[in-house]
Amino acid sequence: MSSHQVSGAIAYQEGPGPDPVHRWRAFAVLAVSFFMTVADLAIVNVALPTIGRELHMPESSLQWVVTGYALTFGGFLLLGGRAADLLGRRRILIAGLLVFTASSLGCGLATAESVLIPMRFLQGLGAAIVLPAALSIVMNMFPEGAERNKALGVWGAIGASGAAVGVMAGGLLTRYVGWQYIFFLNVPIGAAALLLAPRIVPESRLDTARRRYDPFGAVAVTGGLSLLVYAISTAPQVGWGTARTVTLLAVSVALLTAFVVIETRVEAPLMPLRIFQSKTLAGANAVGVLLGGSFFAYIFIGTLYMQQVLGYSALKAGLAWLEMALISVAFAGLSQALVTRGSAKLVMAAGMAMIGGGILWSTQVPVHGHFWTSLAGPFFIVGVGTAFAFIPVSIAALAGIAEHEAGLASGLINTSEQLGGAIGIAIASTIAATRASTLLHQGAAPAAALTSGFQWAFWACGAIGLAAVPVTYLLVRRNELATAVSRTSQKPQPAPADI
Repeated sequence: MSSHQVSGAIAYQEGPGPDPVHRWRAFAVLAVSFFMTVADLAIVNVALPTIGRELHMPESSLQWVVTGYALTFGGFLLLGGRAADLLGRRRILIAGLLVFTASSLGCGLATAESVLIPMRFLQGLGAAIVLPAALSIVMNMFPEGAERNKALGVWGAIGASGAAVGVMAGGLLTRYVGWQYIFFLNVPIGAAALLLAPRIVPESRLDTARRRYDPFGAVAVTGGLSLLVYAISTAPQVGWGTARTVTLLAVSVALLTAFVVIETRVEAPLMPLRIFQSKTLAGANAVGVLLGGSFFAYIFIGTLYMQQVLGYSALKAGLAWLEMALISVAFAGLSQALVTRGSAKLVMAAGMAMIGGGILWSTQVPVHGHFWTSLAGPFFIVGVGTAFAFIPVSIAALAGIAEHEAGLASGLINTSEQLGGAIGIAIASTIAATRASTLLHQGAAPAAALTSGFQWAFWACGAIGLAAVPVTYLLVRRNELATAVSRTSQKPQPAPADI
């Protein structure tokens, strides 16, 4: 076992590095674990009407099937990442898989909202533990440069397609076998990952003479992020200007401010603020917020348009997203090649421009729309954009990060994307509902009012996506990103044929 000094008594400890074939086998296990957590963000969307009908859940409770998962997912990511660094990344990964798999089984067996909603909270917690641990293991298995870029390229493609595949799978399973199987599907996959992880995934963690924690910082940031996600997720239903929403937002800001103060004073901070000295890391996280805000909200609003205006079933709405998922996967290789051989910064900006532009194209959807004339074109553009955006964002968020902060950096970028998604969905939902309600009161037909509301929401989502283009050029440093991309690209190591 080898180690090198990091700072003072802290050292990074890692087992013997796996050979290339074993590295990619371990990566496959980690990638499947990542895919489950991403897909579960969206997989319930098309099944919500069926779940509400069969479990007799009111609309006010039904939103928690989505919000409960997002709340604990977004709130605990930073804590999950730091726990992985300190306690052992494989150990934390296995713990997260246990929580996620068991709670998935609980969701599928639920016969009442009093069981389903708490299980969704637990699922989100499991995902928050799994995701940063898995990504930091990937970062530490592959050296910075060509081989890591190849791995992160696949990782980014999974992130880009996971939400769309989740919606599609949700439609298929709900239609043919029942909504319960959108959760049961995770059980055999999670069980297989739990069996394989101890055998082929390498362990790594910080080796310290005295393992120091930051309990006050952990409470402050987890509480602040959880309250923030909760406030913005429920604001469309209770109102942005209500006392409850304003109070929750104020408390969340106070807690996050306290977290920043704590991190400047404690000996072993949960999130050393010096990490933001890298403008590329800061820029990647800013783009991550806008990426999540535009893309996840687009999936959400687009699904509502197809089901509520076009009358699509859960199956048909799910299959409609298949185009975007396939396009994203198809262009992932080109994106990775362009990132490696050209300007990763330019690829990132182009991807965000395509996401924003494709969503703006969707503002033209009519009341009596058809998939091929109204949606296929925007879905194609956004699909290409997600392949071009997620991959360089993933690389930029980890560029130049020391191994002992891998869990922190991976938790941070995923927090940014999930927090952005929660904010984007809340904003888009509020705009759509407000516009539709106004038109209904003016005597407009329900379908026309809903369509206009969704069009306005698409304008907002598109603007959020396009805002990432100037952010990319202002914050992401070409030299920092190019160094990370090309450090070992002179001697690339080809991936084995059996990936």
